Amino acid sequence: MDTRHLVDPDIAPVLDIFPRADLDAAPIADIRARASKTYALLPPPVIAPEAVVIPSIHGGPDISLFLYRPAETRPGSGAILHIHGGGMVMGSIRQMQAGPAALAAAAGVPVASVEYRLAPEHPFPAPQEDCHSALAWLAEQADALGFDARRIVVAGESAGGGLAATLAIMARDLGDPAIAGQLLTYPMLDHRTGGDACPWRNPTTGEFIWTRASNRFGWRALQGDYRIDDARRGWFSPSLADDLSNLPPAYIATGSLDLFFDENLDYARRLTAAGVPVELHSYAGAIHGFNAVPDAPLSQRFNAGLLAAAAAMTGA
Repeated sequence: MDTRHLVDPDIAPVLDIFPRADLDAAPIADIRARASKTYALLPPPVIAPEAVVIPSIHGGPDISLFLYRPAETRPGSGAILHIHGGGMVMGSIRQMQAGPAALAAAAGVPVASVEYRLAPEHPFPAPQEDCHSALAWLAEQADALGFDARRIVVAGESAGGGLAATLAIMARDLGDPAIAGQLLTYPMLDHRTGGDACPWRNPTTGEFIWTRASNRFGWRALQGDYRIDDARRGWFSPSLADDLSNLPPAYIATGSLDLFFDENLDYARRLTAAGVPVELHSYAGAIHGFNAVPDAPLSQRFNAGLLAAAAAMTGA
């Protein structure tokens, strides 16, 4: 189904910024090279990051972080761990500085952005373990950075949103560190979406930016030789978690034309059924990555909602 006429006209320029590319049609090196040119179009960060290298708590290699510190912070407020997007196979903290920097400046809290290892070279659970290590490190920095360790929030877009949801489940299962909230922007949650086992048959989603073919590629790369047959399956694909109880409050934003629309709404429904507070926003006419057009009214509404949720969760 051709859905271009359903795209909000104000965000249509994103179709030129992020042209459609089915990721299984090229070697991963070529995919990343093309993506780097696209990411170069993003605006510069409003706060210059501090580069930090931390140890893994899971026996992996050291992990790089970018730390964004606002000029002023509110006493007693929290911090945010940001996880970049890229379909599990591309992107980096260096290429994606604008989002976490803007979040730190607007929310007035420290934001750490983690350089997790990418698939397919590093499949599950490497990215998840890197993000969990970054969360543990951030919790230990509460006194040094001047924030309340009880108000740490995990945030991310697309694959980063999926990894943020994973972290909430991991932290609950492992008992540490505590998380105060989840900021999930069109999160990548369900490995079945776009494949033969997909529960959704929505004809108006996934035509642009992140397609069904790309989603199958990203999940296959992350899966590696993992059989999805043990208790970690919810860490791999959060939608597979049998138990969503005792998770922190979630803010979920998605678009009505995004491939992840159905899985995002279903995840929100399951969270609420498990007793988790959820704020859910679906933006009509929005495709994956729609907020890359910052001046569009749709993007401004999204940014206002995200910032309000971040402030509430962190106490800023």
